[in-house]
Amino acid sequence: MNNRFVLNRSEGKVMGVAAGLADWMSLDVLLVRLGLVAALLISGPVVLLFYVLTGWLAADR
Repeated sequence: MNNRFVLNRSEGKVMGVAAGLADWMSLDVLLVRLGLVAALLISGPVVLLFYVLTGWLAADR
């Protein structure tokens, strides 16, 4: 794992959050995206709120 989370807008689809998480955790971006979709289905709009807040507040590369 890297020490710091940063957005990866170059490989991201929407805001670069999932790609940044994948880089930070050294995982495939598809697994992170599927995990976010599963979390969205389980918890509802809470994950969407955290996703948007992370996209706004996290640092870019």
